[in-house]
Amino acid sequence: MEELDRVRKRFMKSQGLMDQIRYAAESLSLEFDRWGEPHVAGPSLYVLIVAEMSFDGFTDPLGANRWPINRCQLVSDSLDKFTEVARDVALTRDGAIIVTADGTIQEQMVRVRNPSPDEMSGSDDISPADWMGTKHLSALETSLREEVIWAVTLSEENGRVTTFLDGTYQDYPRDEIGGRWRPEE
Repeated sequence: MEELDRVRKRFMKSQGLMDQIRYAAESLSLEFDRWGEPHVAGPSLYVLIVAEMSFDGFTDPLGANRWPINRCQLVSDSLDKFTEVARDVALTRDGAIIVTADGTIQEQMVRVRNPSPDEMSGSDDISPADWMGTKHLSALETSLREEVIWAVTLSEENGRVTTFLDGTYQDYPRDEIGGRWRPEE
């Protein structure tokens, strides 16, 4: 029973963290007004919330791409500050952003390695959508890893925000972001 309580507590905390990251991604999607223009890429994010500090077993540093931790090191410090820094990163850098379960953002952005067949247990149950590109497929597969709690993506092509959990996903096309809380345009 203690193990179940520990897992529930970790999930509840990670749910709040994922909600903050998703809200920031949705804000970036809604404020960008050039979706659909030819040769224009919008903001793009790929965020992994990981259970442990050790994630180098499935990631590689992505060159000089870094999250500016001097401006924002914790997701929960300030949602406005996190969104502001995420905006800069989403428009100027590439790679996955690693956030540990306590909300700490890792400085080095990474490339996520494809899981080996052994790591893909349960992969028979995943069903990628036709619209999924490389980043989304990576997030879907990576969400099956034991170390990964959540993955969140913001598509540079159309502003779609997607959350991934254990090989499943919840998709939020740009015109549906915010649901009942979405301001009238």
